[in-house]
Formats: sequence, structure tokens, C-alpha cells
Amino acid sequence: MEPEPKVGDIVHFEINTRDPERAKNFYSKAFGWKYKDSAMPGIEYYLIDGVTPGGGINPLTEPSKVKAPSVYFGTDDIDKTLKTIKDSGGTTEKKAPIPGQGWFAACTDPDGNSFSLFQSDPSITAEQMTEYQEARA
Repeated sequence: MEPEPKVGDIVHFEINTRDPERAKNFYSKAFGWKYKDSAMPGIEYYLIDGVTPGGGINPLTEPSKVKAPSVYFGTDDIDKTLKTIKDSGGTTEKKAPIPGQGWFAACTDPDGNSFSLFQSDPSITAEQMTEYQEARA
């Protein structure tokens, strides 16, 4: 049995792509990865089956300046960690819900390196995601 991740452990990664079929094909050939749909309503996202830490293929609808995987660090209090990052010279975006999973927020360190935070909270609903998206529109 795998130990529970500690605060600061890498808990998830994403391969960002404008062409998810090409990315899935490439990584299947390179590493033997298999995929399953995330089953998140209204979201195209493919979970990589059986990798540690967990990962996903993240289809992008807009071009991204970042040409690297996204890394998610675990936290047990995302609001507190976001404040600490700002107070320490980093930048943060507002936290966002992931239905059935928890909260995430994109950040950068003082050198401009991108990373994200993740706090597990399986009680997050699709309604919370819709409310978040409507508030941003």
C-alpha cells in the first residue's frame, strides 16, 4: 500500500496539448501509458491509468506559453499556502474547483517557474464548478 502523500509532494502532473489524440498516441508508444476518461461533466480530460503520481492529458483550447508539463504539489490548506506563496514573493491565481476531486491553483515562484497546488476535497460538486465558471465569465 502506498503511503499518503505529504504536503509538498508532487501529487499530479499534466501533459498539456492542443492535440490530445497525438499526445496520447505518443506517450502510449513511449511509455505504454493507457488512458481513461476523467468522467468530469463537460470537461475533456484523460487520466493516465496506473502511473505514480497520478497524471493526465490536458487538452488546451487556447495556445499556451508554457511548453512543459504542469506539476501539482499537495497541500492540506490551499488558502494558507496561497497566502504563503504571495508573502514569499511568488504569484498565485484564485483557487478553482475540480468536481469530485478538490481545489487547484496555478502559481509561480520568484524566478517565474510555473507550478500548481492541489488540495483534496471529494465533496466538490459540478454545481460549484459551474458557479466558478459563471463568476469568471
